Amino acid sequence: MPLMKYKHTFAFLLWAGIALLAAASPARAEGKFKLRPGAHGKICLTCHTEFSEKMKKKHIHTPLVDGQCSGCHNPHTSSHEKLMATGKDAICYQCHDQLVPEGARSAHKVAREGKCVSCHDPHASDNPANLLEAGNKLCFSCHKEMAAKIEGSKYKHAPVQKDCLGCHTPHASADNEQLLKTDVKSLCLKCHQTDQASFKTRHLGYPVEKSRCTSCHDPHGSSQGAILYDNVHKPLVSKMCNQCHNDAQSASPLALRKNGFELCQGCHYEMMNQTMNKKRMHWPLLDKTGCINCHSPHASAQSGLLKRPMLTLCGSCHTDTIARQERAQTPHPPVAEGDCTACHSPHASDNLFFMNEASTVNVCGNCHDWQTHSTHPIGEKVIDPRNQNITVQCMSCHRSHGTEYKHFMYLPDTQTLCVQCHEKYRR
Repeated sequence: MPLMKYKHTFAFLLWAGIALLAAASPARAEGKFKLRPGAHGKICLTCHTEFSEKMKKKHIHTPLVDGQCSGCHNPHTSSHEKLMATGKDAICYQCHDQLVPEGARSAHKVAREGKCVSCHDPHASDNPANLLEAGNKLCFSCHKEMAAKIEGSKYKHAPVQKDCLGCHTPHASADNEQLLKTDVKSLCLKCHQTDQASFKTRHLGYPVEKSRCTSCHDPHGSSQGAILYDNVHKPLVSKMCNQCHNDAQSASPLALRKNGFELCQGCHYEMMNQTMNKKRMHWPLLDKTGCINCHSPHASAQSGLLKRPMLTLCGSCHTDTIARQERAQTPHPPVAEGDCTACHSPHASDNLFFMNEASTVNVCGNCHDWQTHSTHPIGEKVIDPRNQNITVQCMSCHRSHGTEYKHFMYLPDTQTLCVQCHEKYRR
């Protein structure tokens, strides 16, 4: 046979052999782990016999139904616990990658962090969607404070009694805050008929159907009638809406009669008069929005008609203070507990930083008997050697909102702190 013809024949046979091997390979092994044909989950169950009971549950995770254990687990070795194919906080997102849309307005913390097994059984469950518990019981296993509030409410909201998922999405909401399925107004109007005469009568003829219902009503339940928030503004209790708003029959009934603090001044004259006589004013009080920067004009779950819990409310502007709490080794109780007004006046003050008293020592002394833990001289007669214009007081050594060091000291240890003034003792 000529040499060239022999080479062509050999090449043909070689490629034919490769093609036959490729065609035959599925019969010999399946998947990336080269499992025997039909092995899949069956081979796993020969050892993991306890999963026979799991397979009897009503709802089984699809990969388990298909016997695809190797979809989540590596059958040989892994750097992750339980031979997981990847980290437990990322494994579910290999398939469920759209649960938290990019740029979602709000996201459930456990979903955002990949802690899916906080709510779901990864294998099987008697509850739909492989949930660990059915209905509100699952939500309340974490949201215990909300559960207690709902249980203690005299007036309960029917949808809350039925299912949290009637209003909230469990994973993320692309366009709405607080995991709401849609905006507040649209959500409420799914159940409440605003075109009925009784609805208009209760709201004194004001077109509140165009407003946010949760500015007055607590969607989870309340001790007040009509599930108004527990703390209600007096004009609302007295049905005197026109004390702040135009008459219901006017062209713009929901418009305010005045802007800013001038509207509130009509009733809160004495408080506003005292506030205006102070040297330093809290700026939110003075802009066109005024008091309702911080207070709800209708009703609130918080005392003082605050829009949100004090720490959250103050922290919406003073983000640096909140961030510092996360780094602080020793949390300062008034800050950590959200009681900012323990030290600061929220409206105005004659003192720096809106302190309640001129003397820092007196402010701190409301909680701390400093003489029991220090004999260091402080007060108006003790000049700070680092700056002759100031005196030694509590914040000469401590930062009231916390630091990275113990006892909210500015420096890591007492020695380093003290030699800032007592230089002769430096080593």
